[in-house]
Amino acid sequence: MTEPSAQNEMGYTPREMMIIAAARALAGTRTVFVGVGLPNIACNLARRSVAPDLELIYESGVYGAQPARQPLSIGDPALISGAASVVPMADLFGLYLQRGLVEVALLGGAQIDRYGNLNTSVIGSYAAPKVRLPGSGGACEIAINAQRVFIIMPLKRRSFVDHLDFVTSPGHLSGGVARQELGMSGAGPQLVITDKALFDFSNPEREMQLVSLYPGVTLDEARAEMGWEVRRAEPLAESQSPTDEELRLLRG
Repeated sequence: MTEPSAQNEMGYTPREMMIIAAARALAGTRTVFVGVGLPNIACNLARRSVAPDLELIYESGVYGAQPARQPLSIGDPALISGAASVVPMADLFGLYLQRGLVEVALLGGAQIDRYGNLNTSVIGSYAAPKVRLPGSGGACEIAINAQRVFIIMPLKRRSFVDHLDFVTSPGHLSGGVARQELGMSGAGPQLVITDKALFDFSNPEREMQLVSLYPGVTLDEARAEMGWEVRRAEPLAESQSPTDEELRLLRG
């Protein structure tokens, strides 16, 4: 098995491929709700490549951030310098997010199910968990109200589970039109970006389906990391390898 930090024979790591795939998915996007870590790296790469007008929004109240370095948290002062505006969190969520003005939210989680529901609360039972996770923060409201949700997380069997231990942020709930029936304004998860493959929800049941494998990854390798028999789009595509320029920008 390839380690996340180890380069493959094509000269890049699975993690780099995942970040670059996420950046490509943001092509043409104007506004994105983003956290720290991998989503932050992907958004900054997108801003330097396929989405130069991309505005980075952080739930701490920062709109249009232009961090000169990777922030350590959403409260990092690096997010403030050069930002278009800094507002109270209530205003950010009420006046931007809940008005439907955020195009894409880039989220992650400890567990995800076939309908894109996310768990960031507990592993095990809520009352006596094996692991207590950070919880929702603003992710639940973001998942409900952003126009579209992209999810970025490594493809691991312990994470892609048939049943979540806790539903923190709604995806397509039980599938179909379940979101609309509850009056959720956003369209929910549209894309799952992993270190091995891409998935979307482009079917009437709104169930996760495999749409593209990364170069060198086999179908069996992807299926082995999932807790259910995943649907497959036909034809199944192969993602483009990172370009030299994408790798230069990412590593620079």
